[in-house]
Amino acid sequence: MPKFPVDAPKPKSLTRSVNSKRASRERISAGILVYRWNNSGLEVLIAHPGGPFFAKKDEGHWTIPKGEPTAGEDLPEAAVREFSEEVGFVPTGPFMDLGSIQQKGGKIVFAWAVEAEVDAGNVVSNTFELEWPPKSGKMQEFPEVDRGAWFDVKTAKRKINPAQAALVDELISRV
Repeated sequence: MPKFPVDAPKPKSLTRSVNSKRASRERISAGILVYRWNNSGLEVLIAHPGGPFFAKKDEGHWTIPKGEPTAGEDLPEAAVREFSEEVGFVPTGPFMDLGSIQQKGGKIVFAWAVEAEVDAGNVVSNTFELEWPPKSGKMQEFPEVDRGAWFDVKTAKRKINPAQAALVDELISRV
């Protein structure tokens, strides 16, 4: 796994490992918001969660590709690893620190942005197992992300988890 690029400064508050006191009390994720410019303006790449719980859900359920860091892993490196696992593309810097948000369920999401071209129609995600249907005794495998898509920022803010819309706003204010 590539290291977080040297040209992307890691703020002191975010270089700690997952073993910190705060991480032991709270659920933390780290993610990457990829953006690009085209003739109509700024677009962001967001992901639709896979699995049966999200199969028929759309607005308010998309997300930046993100995940929980492993023990001792720096958050920026976790963000790159998770993006790679969920999208099948390894982003490279420079990265822009977007700060963090707290989702409705209490999870803290730290995010970085990077300008890149990613083929949203060719997203390849890792998978997870789930007993489905519930209480059936049958285990099925589902992708963590079932699709990715580029959206203009207005549409993205409608599609994305409501708390994560602040990350899109932060990106808008900085590019």
